[in-house]
Amino acid sequence: MIFDNSLATSLVQLGVDRDPQTGAISTPIHPSATFRHPALGQSTGYDYTRSGNPTRDTLEEGLASLEGGHRACAFSSGMAALTTLLLHFSAGDHVIVSEDLYGGTYRVLEQVFGKLGLSASYVDTSQLEAIGAAIIDKTKAVLVETPGNPLLGVADIKSIATLCRRHSLLFIVDNTFLTPVLQRPLELGADVVVHSGTKYLSGHNDLCSGVLVARDPELGERLYFLQNSTGAVLPPQDCWLLIRSLKTLALRMERHCQNALTVAHWLQQHPDVTHVYYPGLKDHPGHALSQQQARGFGGMVSFRLKSPSLARQVLEKVTLISFAESLGGVESLITLPAVQTHADIPESERLRLGVCDSLLRLSVGIENVNDIIADLEQALA
Repeated sequence: MIFDNSLATSLVQLGVDRDPQTGAISTPIHPSATFRHPALGQSTGYDYTRSGNPTRDTLEEGLASLEGGHRACAFSSGMAALTTLLLHFSAGDHVIVSEDLYGGTYRVLEQVFGKLGLSASYVDTSQLEAIGAAIIDKTKAVLVETPGNPLLGVADIKSIATLCRRHSLLFIVDNTFLTPVLQRPLELGADVVVHSGTKYLSGHNDLCSGVLVARDPELGERLYFLQNSTGAVLPPQDCWLLIRSLKTLALRMERHCQNALTVAHWLQQHPDVTHVYYPGLKDHPGHALSQQQARGFGGMVSFRLKSPSLARQVLEKVTLISFAESLGGVESLITLPAVQTHADIPESERLRLGVCDSLLRLSVGIENVNDIIADLEQALA
């Protein structure tokens, strides 16, 4: 695992020297909803906090730099970010989406935007041929989660970017699971990066946020226009909290990766575990590709047990690990995707993919890894 030390430094320095008047090391919070104009036709650069806020500017400039993009927009949730991005499309447009995806993404596409005339095809985006076969005249974009959720499939970002350029398609990558510390999709050819900032970026299970980062100026301005028009911006207090959290992102991701790999190896040896999904394992089909396009394998591990009853037993018996939705926090969390995060996906489709009642998704935290394993061991006993 190779971490970018200069990126780690940039994270720590995020927001420093933003207040030369006082020399405050911590970025000031500007809770004002509106800003006074010096005179008619003049502005300080800020008018109304939905359109711009000094604290949010600090965060968004830092996020754009971290992802290597032109402009970032910070939202009140990951779904607010994704919804705003989908407003870029029109009735009759078609998008291609990873089939191994968060259930909330499926829900908003099918139950909200589907009614507005946006159609979606769900394919195995780890197979480039499947993406190519799904392209039709009305296709406008490809949206990829890599690694996928919850089965952690790996898509070839650079190859998909080439395919999208050939067909003039917008290429969107959900980078929630790996963050810019481990994976930089814009540098590999993506046009937009999406984050549920609630997860690893904030990292403490105490903040709901979302992020869009655009590679080029024109698209960045379009996303800002949609953000300003619809209004789901991240409040200044939450922007400050996310800035503070980002300062330790590199350290946290390093520990998440180390712990997850150790837990995955342990699960592979357990007699009640029938399959372990983690790109860091050498037998994972996306292992070699992950090594090429990412600096680490992340902190998410999914595993299938011998029976649904055993999966329920684990959820009931874990003590250190919390049975809770979400992921990416310093605390370890475990969930049953079939009945929680992916419940809105039709059962037949879930079962086809392998998201069954015996599949558990584990967000490996930064606790002592021996304590995490001990908790799993007693829960499986």
